[in-house]
Formats: sequence, structure tokens, C-alpha cells
Amino acid sequence: MKLEKLVGERFRERPSDCIIDSHALMLRGGYMKNVANGIFSSYMPLKRITKKIEQILREEMDSIDGQEVQFPVVMPASLWQESGRYESIGKEMVRFNDRGGSPLVLGMTHEEAAVELVRDYGQSYTKYPFMVYQIQTKFRDEARPRAGLIRVREFTMKDAYSFHTNQEDLEKYYEKCHKAYEKIYKRVGLPQVISVASDSGMMGGNLSHEFMLLTPVGEDSIAICTECDYRANMEAAECIVSCHRDSISEKLTLVYTPDIHTIKEVCDYLHCDIKTSCKAVVYQRNSDDSYVVLFIRGDLEVNETKLTNYLGCDIHPAIITEECGLKTGYIGPVDLKGDFTVLFDRSLEGANNLSCGANRCEYHYTGLDMQRDIKDAEYHDFAKIQEGGICPHCLKPSITVSRGIEVGNIFQLGTKYTKSMNMTYTNSNGETKYPVMGCYGIGVGRLAAAICEAHHDDYGPIWPISVAPWHIHLCAVRCDDSEVKAYADKLYDDLRNSGIEVIYDDRRVSAGVMFSDADLLGVPFRVIVSPRNIKQGKVEIISRDKSFSASPSMDFAKDEILKILANEKRNLSL
Repeated sequence: MKLEKLVGERFRERPSDCIIDSHALMLRGGYMKNVANGIFSSYMPLKRITKKIEQILREEMDSIDGQEVQFPVVMPASLWQESGRYESIGKEMVRFNDRGGSPLVLGMTHEEAAVELVRDYGQSYTKYPFMVYQIQTKFRDEARPRAGLIRVREFTMKDAYSFHTNQEDLEKYYEKCHKAYEKIYKRVGLPQVISVASDSGMMGGNLSHEFMLLTPVGEDSIAICTECDYRANMEAAECIVSCHRDSISEKLTLVYTPDIHTIKEVCDYLHCDIKTSCKAVVYQRNSDDSYVVLFIRGDLEVNETKLTNYLGCDIHPAIITEECGLKTGYIGPVDLKGDFTVLFDRSLEGANNLSCGANRCEYHYTGLDMQRDIKDAEYHDFAKIQEGGICPHCLKPSITVSRGIEVGNIFQLGTKYTKSMNMTYTNSNGETKYPVMGCYGIGVGRLAAAICEAHHDDYGPIWPISVAPWHIHLCAVRCDDSEVKAYADKLYDDLRNSGIEVIYDDRRVSAGVMFSDADLLGVPFRVIVSPRNIKQGKVEIISRDKSFSASPSMDFAKDEILKILANEKRNLSL
């Protein structure tokens, strides 16, 4: 490929609306173009990168007996009505009617389509286990697309679905797929990706893992124990706190607290530690706006994912009106009257001598004893794990919280979809059973962006050779020199005939422009042919990350390049 024919502009200025480097560099380097919010067109360099990622995904899915299939982009709403998700999923899913009035949906995930594809086939236990997968473009109407390809509305996914006759077989395959994912990340140049326990969310199921690239620009928070191997997404991480109880319980006392509303103001006024306070956090169910009042220790935050999972419905922060009966800033668990769902975080279990709202304007209580004053309270884990918190595995105060980009996920779905969609098989005893499912996803574009985020400098991406758009960037400096032009043309042909992917820059531009474009394209190795090098009888080879350079003779340049590329591929175990 000649660079002068490459469609797409490269420029030096960083776009003002780019919050992460990968987004800025992909726009500057002519990888993609914004079409609408969260929707991009890909130029040739990005398309070549994603094709290589897709090929790695295919090879690893094939290696664990996957069969590539194709699900429809547009599906009848009836499939999603069978599973129950047509009503439970919100505005993220696009719904519309065809010209005949039949309701349809745009595929944002394909569990229903997978069950529909194989439920006739899988009627006998002799057919199991099996796995099908696809690589396809999908659409999810994200409320807040951001960060280029990290969070988009239109995206390409590899999603796989396995079917089994029992949980034990699913767990064995789940582990096999987990190892395949580890190999995928190593092959694309991200061996530092870690797996963390996660919340299953709208996918359902009992066990799931996310694969995270740790980076300060990540949008997910991950709890990591420095003393053991515990790792979990903040949404799923269990929060363990030591509940202190004083030996003597004070009397419940009403205290006048004028014009005080926040938990910090209350604690400052009462001269008490925030850890000895009980605060109320109020939500409303999306379905009917009914109120949910959650009491939690004052220094902790509510994990809304845990709360949503417990309630089994979506929620939003409450709008408290005079009619509802709640007193903003003064809500407490003692004598709380009204039609509310009242919940207690386990950080309050057994605690005493707490401050809390008195359900009267400008009044709080001190001396709250949960055992004495709220005898019928049930306690559940609704809190976010904190930096320095107690690890749920080793029980040491050794939790750190890091940021990360999710680059893949796997779920044990169980019978959530097969049962709701009535997919059954007959076992060896003639009994009718529901198959159990696993689901395994990787976003192709997001993975490309994550690779760029992990491998770049101030001048552009540094693509690993396994996914780089080309292997070699050949720069003919001063192409108006006949010797430079003749040798560079011949080297270009020789490399291509040897199966090497080459982007060839023979434009009559300055060396500065040429090298700036080469930095933005991020090809692993740059080969420079110039009048000075020709005079010395050499060719200059420089790695994009500047860690390697060589100057072989012109006669052996091709052989040296082939050797370098072979070593590079070997380092990635390709």
C-alpha cells in the first residue's frame, strides 16, 4: 500500500473533545471519522487492525470447538417477549415496527437468537455440549457515549454461547473459555489484562467475570486485594466492615439541630465521628415511583447495582415531595411512618450510640441502638467497598481501588433463557430437562482502543505486530533522488513478495512530515531509505517504540527485516 493513496487525513492538533489518548490519536491518525454521537466510520488502518483482532478471536474460539454462525441484526420482538427482556430492558434497545406493523428490535445482544437457532437441534442429550459464536455489528442506544471506541452505540462484538446438560459441564467449559480469553489478550499485546468477578446485570446468571485493562482513564472501578488474589468489579465487590459496639448504650435522645441537613453538618454539630452516624439514602422505583429508604453507616456509599439486584427492578434517586411524608435531611429509622420499602445495610448491624434523623424537621437523635430501637431490621450488603477496606477473601484491610477498561466478559447464564424460551432436551432416562448456558463476549472496537491506550506515546500509537495495520513502514526520504527511489521501490516489491505487509511512503514531502505520519500510523518497524544511507550502503531500521535500531547493508536488508519480524512474532507467541 502506498501512503499517498491512503484515504484519510492525519493532523497534529489534538481534538478538543477527546478525553482519552486513544480517541485523540485515532482521529489524528486517520483511523476513523465521527458520523453521529457514538457512531464512527472506519478508515483502512483501523479496518486492518480490527480484521486481525477478529481473526485471533476466530482462531481461539475454534480452538475450543466453537462454530461460527450468523445471527440476524433485526429480530422479532416475540423472541425477547419469550425471554421477558422486551419489557425489562430500557431505552438502550431500539424497537420499531416493519411496514406490516410487526414489532421488531435491533440486536444489542443475542442470547434469544442463540436459543432460537439451536432449540430444535438440541432436543437430545447426545447433541451436547456445543458452542456457537458470531462476530457482528450491533446497536445499543447508550445514554452517554464517550471516549471514542470505548463506549459507543454501534459496535462489533464477538459473542459466543455454549449449551450443556449440567452445571458441572458448564463450569469446565467456562474455565476453558477463561483460558482462551487469557490467550487472546496475550496475542493482541495485552498480557496485563486481569479477570475480575463482576455483576451479571441484564444478562442474568449466577457467576460472571470481566476482563479489565487497568488504566487511570478506565470508566470501571475494580477492587483489588494486595494480600491475596481477590479482584472484583466495584459493582459486585462485597463490602465488609467491622461493626463497633460500645459496652454501654446511651439513651435515645432528641436533639435540636437547626438548619442542618447533610451528614457532615450533623456530625460536626454533634461532635461525633461520621462512622457513628446512620444516614438515609432515598430512591424511587422506575416502574411506579414508590419510595425505597435505605439506611447505611454515614461514611459509606450505596452500591446502586447491589440495591437494584436486591429489589429486582430499576431505580432512580428520589424526588422527595411534601406529600410523601419524608423530611429531607432528617430521615431516620425510628418511628418512620409511610408507605416505604425500608432497608438496612449490614454496616449498621449491632451498632449502638449512633446519630440519625428524627423524622421531624430540625431534629436528630443521638444514642440510637439498632438492637434495641430497630428490633425487626434485616441487614443486607448494599455498600460500596472502599479503599483500605476489608478483603472478602483474606479478611485483611488490604483493598485498593483501581480504574480499568472492560475488554471482555463471560457469564454462566444457567437456565435463564432456555427455561423462559422453553428449550428442552431429553436425557438418557427419557426425562425432559432445560440446557444450561454460558455466554462469552469481546468488543472488537473497544479492544482496539484499549490496545492503543496501553501502547502509545505522545506522537501516536505503538501497535503490537499481531494487530498492527502493517508490519513495516517504508520511508523513502528524498524520493526525488533516483538512487533512493530505485532502491526503495525494489525493497518494497521484495518485501511484499515475501509476504510482508508494507505501507510505503514515497511522497515528496519533508522528512519531518513523513516521520510524523509514521508515528501516527504506529507500524512496529520503520525502514528508512535516504541519500545518506544509500551513500553508506546501509538501510536504517527503527522500532516504533525506539527500543531497537539496526543498520544492515542494502544487500541484506530484506533478510534482516524478515528476521526481526520473526523474532517479534515469537515474543507474542504467534
